[in-house]
Amino acid sequence: MSKIILKYFPQLSAEQKEQFAQLEPLYKDWNSKINVISRKDIEELNVRHVLHSLGIAKVMDFLPGSSILDIGTGGGFPGIPLAILYPESQFVLVDSIGKKIKVVNEVAQALGLKNVTGIHGRAETVPGQFDFVVSRAVTRMKPFYQWTKGKFKKESKHPLKNGILYLKGGDLAEEMLESKLRYKVHDLTTYFKEDFFETKKIVYVEKQ
Repeated sequence: MSKIILKYFPQLSAEQKEQFAQLEPLYKDWNSKINVISRKDIEELNVRHVLHSLGIAKVMDFLPGSSILDIGTGGGFPGIPLAILYPESQFVLVDSIGKKIKVVNEVAQALGLKNVTGIHGRAETVPGQFDFVVSRAVTRMKPFYQWTKGKFKKESKHPLKNGILYLKGGDLAEEMLESKLRYKVHDLTTYFKEDFFETKKIVYVEKQ
């Protein structure tokens, strides 16, 4: 498997190491049939997609029995790497593009992930409530927050209250001002030293 994942997550089990090792060949194979990741990015999959997704785990350590909704998952990021890392949490990955969810479900099956459900549809139509909503820069925070209305469980059992963990890049001040939400920004350079993470952040928004 990629040494880069092990560098930042040394406690992985043998099964998790094997699952992370399978990600690159699986995505390269699927990408040749259904283009879900840009050609440039597929060569840097472990840093730009897998490790980037796992940045969320540096901010929030999901407890066993947690449920997490990944909105606009694309080919399965951040949901699939997080599902490997947290086998005792349940992940629902939703995307409005059917071929992307096909890849999500096929990859999850190939990895033997029993804690992943891929749904083709819109976030608003996903049933159930969740501890956290995760996503990777699908839109500005103001409209995104509207999609999450009614999606959070009332009771919070983590150190952070239930809410959104959003992977974003660049200057977020104006966007977050527009959203009028309480938030906290975590710079991924705190956790990862690769150049790719220089402008990358995680925005935590508590359910309001």
